[in-house]
Amino acid sequence: MSDQITPLTLGRSVPAVADQPPSATRSLTDDFKLGLEAPICLTWELTYACNLACRHCLSSSGRRDPAELSTAECFGVVDELQRLGVFYVNLGGGEPMLRRDFFDIVEYSTAHDVGVKFSTNGTYIDPAAARRLASMDYLDIQVSIDGATAAVNDHVRGQGSFATARTAMDNLAAADFGAFKISVVVTRQNVDQLDDFRAVADEYGAQLRITRLRPSGRGADTWDELHPTQQQQRDLYHWLLDRPDVLTGDSFFHLNALGSEQLPGLNLCGAGRVVCLIDPIGDVYACPFVIHDEFLAGNVRDQGGFTGVWKGSDLFTSLREPTSAGACASCGAYDACQGGCMASKFFVGLEMDDPDPECVLGHGETALADKRAAGELVGVGSPPRPSQDHSRPGAAVPVSIGARLS
Repeated sequence: MSDQITPLTLGRSVPAVADQPPSATRSLTDDFKLGLEAPICLTWELTYACNLACRHCLSSSGRRDPAELSTAECFGVVDELQRLGVFYVNLGGGEPMLRRDFFDIVEYSTAHDVGVKFSTNGTYIDPAAARRLASMDYLDIQVSIDGATAAVNDHVRGQGSFATARTAMDNLAAADFGAFKISVVVTRQNVDQLDDFRAVADEYGAQLRITRLRPSGRGADTWDELHPTQQQQRDLYHWLLDRPDVLTGDSFFHLNALGSEQLPGLNLCGAGRVVCLIDPIGDVYACPFVIHDEFLAGNVRDQGGFTGVWKGSDLFTSLREPTSAGACASCGAYDACQGGCMASKFFVGLEMDDPDPECVLGHGETALADKRAAGELVGVGSPPRPSQDHSRPGAAVPVSIGARLS
């Protein structure tokens, strides 16, 4: 199953551009900016329950929300996605395997032409689960680690989590699952382990997938400690150029300002245009990294369901309108980086048309310094805080692997 969003690799036709006739002069990226009749894929957080407390968790997961969608409601969402022609869903959490109906939802999805990619910390992939997963079609698994060694990984994800993830990989390999993925969030502490991550993936015949850290969820509190330095970002750009088979989920397009060669992918923010997020209680957000009321488009329980939200929400309509380069207008690299990540800007207190806080040309750091000097990043609500926090009491730091949660 593809990771970079390109219709050729997905092997299926792309949904039509919303309210727009076909054009021979528009590029695929231009069409995607206008929004599609249906998302190509979407992230669906099945639960906020989690047995870990990762320090960068984008959804501040830990405790289950009692208003979670029921099994029947989840099936109803899948039915809508099938009618819309959504290629696949990224199931996550929290830890999605904590839901007792997890396999029911996966099997229902794949039986209704909606492929499944799910992210897991691996705790619940024992030999029996691995065999069951290996028997299923249209299923892709991402096992998350954030260090190629226990010392680096467990500092972020919790004591024992590296060994647990490796055991899950061993079980998948023993069950002949095939080429699962190893998913890594790049941090200041692990960026020099990229070759080691690649070696781990090669050991299992797996694919390496690396993604960008955002200051979302608990990541808002650890951003200054964990996000890569400018030099590390430059090193990462060249490392990725030399390894086009490493998947990135299109999350590093801000690095394209560094040179004439662009990284694979769409090179744009797809929030509300080609992707979005459904959270455990059915709220629909523009993207997985902006779980905040300002980016809440609606709820699948509303009249019209998910389809009504995707096609009719004021938020998504506004995101699909043409945008200006804003503060980046005078920068010759804007066409290459598109101004960077909306979520990263928002949660550090920048405006949507400001430079990315990790702008590789330094413009984001300058914008932040100017705001601090003007006193704009102090006081209640500045920078914005994530709207929800499901962290368990006493679990504000990584915790050891625990028992299954009810």
